[in-house]
Amino acid sequence: MPHRTFFWFILPSALAMLLFIALPIVSVVIQSLYVDHDQVLVVSENCGPFGCTQSTSVDAAATAKLSEAAPLGRFNGLGTYLNRAHLATAEIAQAWRTSGGMAGFLSQVMSLPFYKALSFTVAYTAIVTPLVILFGLAVALGVNGLPRMLKGPTIFVSLLPMIVTPLIGSLILYWMIDADGILGKALQWIFADPALSLKASPTLTWLTLFIYGIWHSTPFAFVVFYAGLQTVPEDTLEAAMIDGASRWERIRYVVVPYMSPLLVFVALIQLMDNFRVFEPIVGFSAQANATSLSYAIYSDLRGDNAQYASAATTSVLTVLGVAILLTPVLIRTWRDFNRKRA
Repeated sequence: MPHRTFFWFILPSALAMLLFIALPIVSVVIQSLYVDHDQVLVVSENCGPFGCTQSTSVDAAATAKLSEAAPLGRFNGLGTYLNRAHLATAEIAQAWRTSGGMAGFLSQVMSLPFYKALSFTVAYTAIVTPLVILFGLAVALGVNGLPRMLKGPTIFVSLLPMIVTPLIGSLILYWMIDADGILGKALQWIFADPALSLKASPTLTWLTLFIYGIWHSTPFAFVVFYAGLQTVPEDTLEAAMIDGASRWERIRYVVVPYMSPLLVFVALIQLMDNFRVFEPIVGFSAQANATSLSYAIYSDLRGDNAQYASAATTSVLTVLGVAILLTPVLIRTWRDFNRKRA
């Protein structure tokens, strides 16, 4: 393709990426380096017959002038990144000196808000992503082997979790696991414990969120893999059958290698989506037992006293986390691409 033609072909996409991806990220990075101006306080003294008293009030005019002079706020550099609400470098150093062991150190670190949210985010991503790929491929293989008459209804039922919006789906499951819900009552009857509650235990809360994430995301992987199965060469499968390959061997040595680009695609999408987990925590009201990085951003922006610098800092750290997760997959994809070209 001539360079001029390629330039005009790629220009709309490049402009869209610049306007809707690059510039917002740059804006968030800049905002994370600034904090709100300190309020200008005025101390006034009121004297009366029985003595003098002092009162403190906010000088709104002077505070407004500071905001007009520096709309971004007061430059704080990396201070927000290093404070207790985020990387907490001082607190980690103190914990290392006083913990007396790795268990105590990890316990203190995991009590810090950022690392508490990061631990759930990483656990959710590490558990849900591979299971979604595994179950999605299993469902696709199962549906692909069904008679034509049964495929339509089965595909419709399999897609139902994806049709339901994440927030509504999490709310439905939340009501079902409630003490008065069908699942909550069933578990109390099975374990003969009327006080059993999935919402009261952090471990059970995490497990419930993991199950919901797998349930909601598996249909996406199923659709992608099912479409890919329609393109697997029949002659290659027939040749494998003639050579005596079992069904498992055909899947392992023919289907999976042929669909490896789709496996990488689903892995990339799931890594990005799962690392930004948010809706299930809101739907399950699980913030007491499980918080994610995205929920931390939401908490900073909620209410009248929104902390924009803190939210921007967590957003930048989340983007860096996604980049770190995607780097190994992208490197492997690039190596495979170069190997095929060679």
